[in-house]
Amino acid sequence: MARELSMEDRQAIGRTLALTGHIFDRGELNRLEEIFTPKVVYDLSDVGAGTFEGVEAIRNGALKLGAGNPIAHHVTNIVITGQEDDLVTAQSKGLIIMADGSVASVTHLDTLRSEDSTWRISRRVILAQRTPLGGLHLTHTGER
Repeated sequence: MARELSMEDRQAIGRTLALTGHIFDRGELNRLEEIFTPKVVYDLSDVGAGTFEGVEAIRNGALKLGAGNPIAHHVTNIVITGQEDDLVTAQSKGLIIMADGSVASVTHLDTLRSEDSTWRISRRVILAQRTPLGGLHLTHTGER
């Protein structure tokens, strides 16, 4: 049976998710180990950037993308969606701002692992928000 998450756990999970934006936006890629497990899988395939396995691969991918990286990442609407022992799943919304001023919305699907009382992301999937209502309006006939 999974242990109940404490308020401290919930705050630490939220802090880890929020810290991703600060670390990337400041270019503090030497701090990625604070937010990711060593064998993290970071799946950006939905936005055309592929999948990175391991902290070093994420660091190298960000450096390779260079000026193509967003200048600002904003994480919001964090919801813990599941828990099993020392694993938690969460989803959150993200806004990214590019150097040209364009803005995009994404959903983060995260799995976090607790190791030594520290919550870090072990898997992150980024999904782009491309249509209103998740596309529901495209199939709605307008009838009640």
